[in-house]
Amino acid sequence: MPVRIYDISKKLGLQNKEVLAKAKTLGIAAAKVPSSSLDKITAEDLENHLLEDHPELAAKFAAPPVVETPKPPPVEEKVVFITAPPPEPPKPEVKEEPPPVVVEAPKPPPPPPKPAGPKVGEKVGFIQLPTRPPRPGDKSGPVKLPPSRPGVAGRQEPRPAPRLPAGRQAAPPAREPAAKPAAPQPKFVAPATGEVIVIKPPIVVRELAAQLKQKPFKIIADLMELGVFANVNQAIDEKIAQQLCAKYGFRFEVEKRERGGGVVHAPVKKIELDIEDKPEQLKPRAPVVTIMGHVDHGKTTLLDVIRKSDVAAGEAGGITQHIGAYTISVPHPERKKELAQITFLDTPGHAAFSSMRARGANVTDIVVLVVAANDGVMPQTLEALSHAKAAKVPILVAVNKMDHPNANPLKVRQQLQDKGLVPDDWGGDTIFVDVSALTKQGVDKLLEMILLQAELLELKANPDRRAKGNVIESGVEPGGPTATVLVRKGTLHVGDIILCGEFYGRVRALISEEGQRLKAAGPSVAVRVLGLNGVPDAGLEFSVVEDEKAARELAEQRANVMKAQDLENRSKVTLENLFASLAAAQSKALKIVVKADTQGSVEAIVEALKKIESDKVTLEILHSDVGTITENDVALASASEAVILGFHARLDSTAAEKAKHEGVQIKLYAIIYELIDQVKEAMAGLLEPDVKESIVGSAEVRQIFELSKGVPVAGCMVASGRIVKGKVRVRRRKDVIYEGIAQSLRRFQDEVNEVRAGMECGIRIEGYSEFQVGDTIECYTTEKVAAKL
Repeated sequence: MPVRIYDISKKLGLQNKEVLAKAKTLGIAAAKVPSSSLDKITAEDLENHLLEDHPELAAKFAAPPVVETPKPPPVEEKVVFITAPPPEPPKPEVKEEPPPVVVEAPKPPPPPPKPAGPKVGEKVGFIQLPTRPPRPGDKSGPVKLPPSRPGVAGRQEPRPAPRLPAGRQAAPPAREPAAKPAAPQPKFVAPATGEVIVIKPPIVVRELAAQLKQKPFKIIADLMELGVFANVNQAIDEKIAQQLCAKYGFRFEVEKRERGGGVVHAPVKKIELDIEDKPEQLKPRAPVVTIMGHVDHGKTTLLDVIRKSDVAAGEAGGITQHIGAYTISVPHPERKKELAQITFLDTPGHAAFSSMRARGANVTDIVVLVVAANDGVMPQTLEALSHAKAAKVPILVAVNKMDHPNANPLKVRQQLQDKGLVPDDWGGDTIFVDVSALTKQGVDKLLEMILLQAELLELKANPDRRAKGNVIESGVEPGGPTATVLVRKGTLHVGDIILCGEFYGRVRALISEEGQRLKAAGPSVAVRVLGLNGVPDAGLEFSVVEDEKAARELAEQRANVMKAQDLENRSKVTLENLFASLAAAQSKALKIVVKADTQGSVEAIVEALKKIESDKVTLEILHSDVGTITENDVALASASEAVILGFHARLDSTAAEKAKHEGVQIKLYAIIYELIDQVKEAMAGLLEPDVKESIVGSAEVRQIFELSKGVPVAGCMVASGRIVKGKVRVRRRKDVIYEGIAQSLRRFQDEVNEVRAGMECGIRIEGYSEFQVGDTIECYTTEKVAAKL
């Protein structure tokens, strides 16, 4: 009789992770997930090895006579274990008495550290001057500020002043590390040979954008990525300007002003939207689960059973407020006395799932794919599978309607195996659970498997920080705009200032699924929030910030950037501009969604596309199906930066409108070979074009004519081809010594466009004056040739 991994875990009182890890070291290939089955002999062997690792368990499972003897050793071991840890908490290696001394020691020193304060105080300049000892080489003494900052001779004295409020005497030592969390944001290194941009302080956003040859709104967007919010007329810090210039391939230098020549504007304040959590701050959190599948396959009924209440009746009676997400508590599969939580997202459909993912909101930890045992895999099942795979989320299959007379769970497993989901019973790593939402068969086991899968994912978050998460649903109600949010990390409290996209506000109320008012919501908890000044889109990220004024200004900046971007360019990706659109990301993959009128056509197109061979570009078919091109297809393509290809397929009017709004290209075909050829062309378009060089002609330098102004003229005889104005290179004994542009080409006293072989001419090359008799001037052209797969 087969034995499951989790049965061994329960028997020995160990965690599934430890049992699976041991099985892996022993080379037991069948042990992949907690529900994997082992034969009896292998299971016994695994148990014996685990007992060897845990002598205290060996005593428990040994024969009765020997039970008395092993008992004392475990007790002794436990005593050692309990007494050993206490020395560790006090990190200084001292005995029990010194700790109070170590704790109290820091308290007296705070007054003395004042001399050390100048390190930060130097930025302020004048606060710590009286107590600071004179520095060697300081000729002017403690009278003036600038000499007191060694190594910053070129900086102007007014710059440090704006940082005074942030530092404030004793606070600087604590503030200095606090600034570091902002540092891990995107950093760029300026190329050594990059063009230098020189700007006099203050460094105003509009002026910097002009120097970088970028639109101001683009620079504002880049600043927001760096955690800085500023409008076009505000000044930014020198270090921020250096990073922006480096991003666009420039080097940045500040033009020094004369003393008293101008006052530097205060650097723009930063608003920290996120901080990096330390490993010791992380605590286990509940898994977030999305249930997906074909219509009428029992998703809602299954959710009702899990929720232990009727959604429709609850809403009609006004007892339950449907907020699109709810959290349940169930007994832990391994520790029955302990309650474990699971948060379910009840999204309206796959389109919502994709629209959230399009905004970078992968809030789901596990997807439960519901498939009816009597119907098997249907079109929307495959659609849901495509969405889950594209989001790279673990999939758990619930084979529903097992009470139906025509139930065939083996058929479901076979169909999904063909799509890459191999059941754990058959040696794969996808958990399949047979359930019936009507009879409640297997529902407990489904929840148990969800918890076991979540345990393997080791989901953790820091609850003791400002909250951050995503919007699940939103709308307008009599009380004003509302948003259902899922907290991913931190804890959201009533009264917090929340920033979400272009909207902000103070949290007036937090309401649960049951309509109860809460004071706080921790990680993996979904609540309805009242207090925002607008309705944010699903999937947008929210952050809790300290300063309401800063939140308002950043929200306004985001609104302006969104308007400017919308006006600037709506199109996303087309087959014709794929290279231009994706070159910045250096993407070498073409993603497509295929829809056709018949299953035969779909299979033929997919097979033909898979036969396109290329080592340079990959072709990824996100989804292929029969039927009309729908909004769901557009949502998937938008989320994944893909193109939709339709073969004899109709297009929904709503889908066409959404595609136009989202900037998704839909190409319709009636000839299959035309479709394949255009895909090949698009794939080739992803490659950088080859540069082909052609030699137009060459000339030999016979004489050099010095002029009173400008570079000399080389008197030449055209040896072959023809010499034209344009790119030229100078060769000396076959070595190229200079490349440049032919500035002037003369035949006697006349300026000409070209000179043919056998004729004499005068050539001036821009910026080059070191001709020698015998040099060869070569005229050439370059052209870009489309690369081939």
